[in-house]
Amino acid sequence: MKALLLLALIAASAFAERIELETDPAATKVNFTLSDVLHTVHGTFRLKNGSLWFDPATGQAGGLLTVDATSGDSGSGARDSRMHRNVLESARYPEIAFAPDRVEGAVARTGDSEVRLHGMFTIHGAAHELTIKVKSHMEQTKLTADISFSVPYVKWGMKDPSNILLKVKDSVDIDIQAAARVK
Repeated sequence: MKALLLLALIAASAFAERIELETDPAATKVNFTLSDVLHTVHGTFRLKNGSLWFDPATGQAGGLLTVDATSGDSGSGARDSRMHRNVLESARYPEIAFAPDRVEGAVARTGDSEVRLHGMFTIHGAAHELTIKVKSHMEQTKLTADISFSVPYVKWGMKDPSNILLKVKDSVDIDIQAAARVK
């Protein structure tokens, strides 16, 4: 009986330990969607690097996920040039980053979880508070996650690319399929 109690205590303390994740940039897809009155533009960015940690017992989180702002690609050279030059100003602000500070909800050590990850999202040289929805699946040393959120880029000080002929939405939807290794 004492051995079972000791084993239960060891298992509980192991579960309470912080979980550290290292992203796999090659297996992570960062997609964006921007709608206008005529059609919807889809594109991608590349994840440069990222690592994060969270404590299941306290909900605290930390780390940094970094996207290469210069990698934005919608499939149209002219549109991408305007996006980089006029909206993102990616030559001046080459990185987009997210620094989490807390997890809202329980993360399962094995199987599926749905949580909200809160932190600071830095784009175009300014940090903004953001909470993102994360659906994840963890198995042994691998984690996959579907992440979605919107970036109100006009509200956050970036130029609206709309003109007299074209009216685009003032926010862009981001969907990420992430892959990470549990350290």
